Formats: sequence, structure tokens, C-alpha cells
Amino acid sequence: MKESAYQKGLVKRIKGRFPNSVVMKTDASQIQGCPDLLILQKDKWAMLEVKQSEKATRRPNQEYYVNKFNDMSFSSFIFPENEEEVLNAMERSFES
Repeated sequence: MKESAYQKGLVKRIKGRFPNSVVMKTDASQIQGCPDLLILQKDKWAMLEVKQSEKATRRPNQEYYVNKFNDMSFSSFIFPENEEEVLNAMERSFES
């Protein structure tokens, strides 16, 4: 499955799981390596870097920004193999 197809389905699943959330696609040309998705949920937020698989290549700065934003709120790499685990962790971060 292509990353864009996975991401499209993922956005639908996030909106289904968090119906009052706002899911926004970030602009990679603004900050190279910034995670793909910003999820706003009440007074909480999360950022997700979408990959088509666990073995997909990570681009320069992606690890840096995922770690930086995770220190601030919640951020993670997400791919089909870890999707449920990441969404569960994101849900817990929204509840705290």
C-alpha cells in the first residue's frame, strides 16, 4: 500500500475514533522533517509521522522532530504494524 493511501485511511480512522478532533496535514516545505499530521483534541494535540511500513525509510530530521514534539505533547511514527498501539497511546495522552 502506498503511504498516501494509508494516510488517507488513517485520517478517517482517527476522525472516527476522536470525532471532535481536527486533523490537519502539515506542510513539509515549512519545516523539513516535521511530522505529517497534526491532531487537535480539546486542549491537547498530537503529531504523527506516517510511514507505509515499519521498514520504510526515515528522512532527515524526522526522528528529531518526532522526539521534540513528543517531549512537548505526543508524537510518534505510525504505520500499519503499530497503528493500534500508537492510537491507544495517543488516546491516553489526550485523557491525561
